[in-house]
Amino acid sequence: MTERPSASKAQAPLLRARFAADPAEAMARINSSIEFDKRLYAEDIAGSQAHAAMLVAQGILSAADGTAIADGLESVGREIEAGEFQFDPALEDIHMNIEARLIALIGEPGKRLHTARSRNDQVATDLKLWVRAALEGADDRLRDLQAALIARAEEHIETVMPGFTHLQPAQPITFAHHLLAYVEMFGRDRGRMADARARLNECPLGAAALAGTSFDIDRDATARALGFDRPTANSIDSVSDRDFAMEAVAAAALAAGHLSRLAEELVVWSSPGFGFVRLSDAFSTGSSIMPQKRNPDAAELVRGKTGRIVGALVALLTTIKGLTLAYAKDMQEDKEPVFDAFDSLILCLEAMVGMIRDLTADPERMRAMAGSGHATATDAADWLVRVLGLPFREAHGVVGRLVRLAEERGCDLEALGLADFQTIEPRITDGIFDVLGIDRSVASRNSLAGTAPERVRAALARARERFL
Repeated sequence: MTERPSASKAQAPLLRARFAADPAEAMARINSSIEFDKRLYAEDIAGSQAHAAMLVAQGILSAADGTAIADGLESVGREIEAGEFQFDPALEDIHMNIEARLIALIGEPGKRLHTARSRNDQVATDLKLWVRAALEGADDRLRDLQAALIARAEEHIETVMPGFTHLQPAQPITFAHHLLAYVEMFGRDRGRMADARARLNECPLGAAALAGTSFDIDRDATARALGFDRPTANSIDSVSDRDFAMEAVAAAALAAGHLSRLAEELVVWSSPGFGFVRLSDAFSTGSSIMPQKRNPDAAELVRGKTGRIVGALVALLTTIKGLTLAYAKDMQEDKEPVFDAFDSLILCLEAMVGMIRDLTADPERMRAMAGSGHATATDAADWLVRVLGLPFREAHGVVGRLVRLAEERGCDLEALGLADFQTIEPRITDGIFDVLGIDRSVASRNSLAGTAPERVRAALARARERFL
């Protein structure tokens, strides 16, 4: 392997020819991004391969130079993959590290690679390629989560549980219906990620520093080679745009918010007070002092990591908000929040998929709570409207007084006798009891998108068709 030049020798001809003195130690440290942007090595090499091939096709580089550059970049990539590459902080970033190594390997042709481009369009292209792949990876895992939720829902189409508002039992629903609510949420997240991917898929390469280049380049060719739909339309916007990063992280933050809501439900449902579900041993932890404890730490960490994903979005928005066009070094701060947001999101998605796949539900416990809190009161009010013709607001008041009577008696609404009902509204008949059971209540919610089992079966079939 060709010996690498020292940091000082490598840096001088590449970046510091116009300076008489070396940078201060603090300047070198604050200016260097290699510790995090080395993650972009594959994207950087791919962009350089496409750029070099285009330069050859346009007659800007010779075929021999193009071959040497292509072979050299492949060698650099193999060194990095094998863990043999020595990243040098003095070379600042992934672009200069790869270029310096390329020059060390192939000599003069390597110095020609940077013709008709800048690190400004290079880094925008690298980051777009990385974000595009990250969005695709997140979409794959969101689909896995939807599949897990749908599979679990199919087991519980007729499992009755309480539906809540304000975390108070409101109306009986089915467990499948509740799980399908999250399938819809994650479907919207996938839509946002697809939108973000479609919008970012324009190639900045060839915009150079900010004004384009005087060389006769073919930006369509490099765009095609890298899988972009087209080149970007304005050279200034090409290098200063980080909308794609912020939009992707915004989509990630929304997905994390949905994951956090589901995680919170798992925490609540697995507590002894609810006992609706049991998380598997694989996604539970114990206590260092209390041997009986079974903690839902995976769910809690999903909930907790939402904060850092939202924080990444705030960091990006704050970084970009006051920048004039075109490029400024502030933009170096774009990568760590993007990397961290998607690393966290992917991990949370993988953990949630595992929790849902391993989940054990307790239908009896769910059913017992589904009938608590006079959960069929709305059904009674609907019966008064439908059978007696009462205006709903009047029916609401009648049932409210019936609920108060049941609470005074210490019993459920359906445990009251007909005479009790008639003391509040004399026209009530024993037909009202037909709607007070939780199974009848659930079955009656047969409107589109309702919780009735037949509606849920249809919704499951549609969900499989739409998302899987």
